[in-house]
Amino acid sequence: MSSEILVTQPVPRRRLVLIGVIGIAIAVAVVAAGISVRTVDARSLKTWTDDQAVPTVNLLVPTTASSGPTLDLPSHLEAYSRAPIFARVSGYLQSWDVDIGSKVKAGQLLAVIESPELDQQLLQARADLASATANAALAGTTAKRWQALLGTDSVAQQEVDERTSDYAAKKAIVASAQANVERLIATKGFERIVAPFDGVVTARDTDVGALINAGSGGVGQELFAISEVKKLRVYVQVPQSYAPVVRAGSSATLTVPEYPGQQFTARVIASADSVNSNSGTTLVQLLVDNSDGKLLPGGFASLQFKLPIAVNAVRIPASALVFDSRGLSVATLGADGHVVFKKVTINRDFGDSVEIGSGLSATDRVIDTPPDGLVDGDSVRVAAAKPKAAAHG
Repeated sequence: MSSEILVTQPVPRRRLVLIGVIGIAIAVAVVAAGISVRTVDARSLKTWTDDQAVPTVNLLVPTTASSGPTLDLPSHLEAYSRAPIFARVSGYLQSWDVDIGSKVKAGQLLAVIESPELDQQLLQARADLASATANAALAGTTAKRWQALLGTDSVAQQEVDERTSDYAAKKAIVASAQANVERLIATKGFERIVAPFDGVVTARDTDVGALINAGSGGVGQELFAISEVKKLRVYVQVPQSYAPVVRAGSSATLTVPEYPGQQFTARVIASADSVNSNSGTTLVQLLVDNSDGKLLPGGFASLQFKLPIAVNAVRIPASALVFDSRGLSVATLGADGHVVFKKVTINRDFGDSVEIGSGLSATDRVIDTPPDGLVDGDSVRVAAAKPKAAAHG
């Protein structure tokens, strides 16, 4: 067998150089592409990071109230007139004719007191008057006789003057005795206890046979109480800040627990025009019609005052408030798109929203729930194209 020998032709040098150049070019291209991709990624990452560093915020527009706020205050009702009835004479209660809840007219008999001691005093006074009258008559006759004797020079002028003076003194005693009798008659008239005005008996604290002591306070006891209830007085303590707007002539809506949903109209008739240093309130008196008798004196009532719209006052959610070292403020978005913090004051707190009294206008763009760390001059991104309005609470 013959052997075949394969002979490999050597690669030309020029081709080897070309292959090397192409390899190097491919390697450079790969490296350049990698660097370019990394550069683009780094730029994208930086852009994304910077973009994420700008906080996104929601804007809202402060609202103005179409009507004034309502001031709710507790109050109490009192009778327009109330007269506690005390005895003017001492004795025993003989009878009573009216009980609690009875409607009475002025002058109507309420009760009768029996006072035997007063009867005896009146008998004695009349006897004293009769005795004084008799003595005065005798003194008058004597004075006339002595005056007649003076013309005959039988008596001295001094003696006549003494008799005349005695007669004048006796007449004075008669007048005194007469006045005492009239006083006791007038006092005896108080044995009949009558109503001082038209009203309702709201209390009776006595009964037949009870010992009655004349006088009031610690001396005597209150027998009856008469109240005028066709109209009632309403007393309410108004906070000092609202006292200037609750003036005489203004009206309020009154409600009571026993008539839920029913409203009564009360009118301010007087104010104390002074502030209680302990409570910081001023006492205001109102008048409410009670011709139907639904309202009860001494009861609790709730008053609602319609207050005027506060000038320049706007309303925002409570979530927009910021309280820090700067005090109470609100973050707003300026015309240049940067954050501006404005110090504000609160007129009223409604819980989920507040009424701003100063520091903010209705045209400001308010940032709702501003992020922590936000300062003046920061840039922010607005989440919504249109600012949302502050909700009415």
